[in-house]
Amino acid sequence: MRRLSTEYPVRRISQVLGISRAGHYRDSDIGPRAKENTMLLVEIRRVFDEHKQRYGRPRIRHQLRSQGLRCGKNRVARLMREAGLRAITSRRKRPRTTDSAHGGPIAPNHLKSMDITAPNQAWAMDITYVDCGTGWVYLAAVLDLHLHKIVGWELADQMRSDLVEEALRKAQKRQGYPPSVLIHSDRGSQYASEAFIALSSSFGCIRSMSAKGNCYDNATMESFFGVLKREELNHWSFPDLDAVRSQVFDYIETYYNRKRIHSALGMAPIDFESLQQIKAPAAEFSEASVAPKVGNQKAGAHTPRPRPMVATPGYPSASCSPAELASVSPDTQHIS
Repeated sequence: MRRLSTEYPVRRISQVLGISRAGHYRDSDIGPRAKENTMLLVEIRRVFDEHKQRYGRPRIRHQLRSQGLRCGKNRVARLMREAGLRAITSRRKRPRTTDSAHGGPIAPNHLKSMDITAPNQAWAMDITYVDCGTGWVYLAAVLDLHLHKIVGWELADQMRSDLVEEALRKAQKRQGYPPSVLIHSDRGSQYASEAFIALSSSFGCIRSMSAKGNCYDNATMESFFGVLKREELNHWSFPDLDAVRSQVFDYIETYYNRKRIHSALGMAPIDFESLQQIKAPAAEFSEASVAPKVGNQKAGAHTPRPRPMVATPGYPSASCSPAELASVSPDTQHIS
């Protein structure tokens, strides 16, 4: 058909041979669709390489569409398949790290009845393991369940309670020491230790634990650890703890929190957090700094004077003067 198209109109050839013009242009690499595919594949490769082969078809398409490129999911999947672009996949699972056979106090599960609508309302905590040249090292992480952002993490060559304590300290410091945060974990002995309970109490945190034998309550943390290993840690050999720390820092702080599109958010966690800050109301000013002055005294610092009752016909209340709004009266205790 390509040879005949130099002598006859493509439309006529298509009618005679029963082949669509779109199919001819797509297969011949000379039509507008084929040229679009060539340019689209360049962008697909760019995103694929930028995210180090971690993105599959859904996230690549999402990022391309956010950049203004029109592309269907089947088209992106076909071009990736033809180009041999395949996202990295997970390896087999390793043994669990949770030791719930202890006599420490178990906290009730408050998470299952909570409606999470704001940052720093509920954090999930868990521990995972990483293989390196010196043996196993352990990663404790804290994840904000509204932002889907890792707000604190710590690495050590042991699983004592000070590992999770340090992760919680870093999370509190990073988020500005928010009060009354619900911290949810499994029933591991680290989270039931006296030291961790005391630290949680000092921060004003509310402890919560998963039901016995129920891993689904803390599935968000399990999902993060799976992503971390699948996309990063499983593809490196680490000689020691410092090498693991460097790689974990690079993935969490420069990629996961800042660049990687979270499927539940449609954007990176840091971008979603910025939106939350924009939508949040402005911080309330203190009464001492913004209250209107009455002579040399500030409103609210003295007993309010009784307001005279002035009868004003035509107004809903005889005690309400049309010349003075209650929201700006110097006798009020607060500014509306």
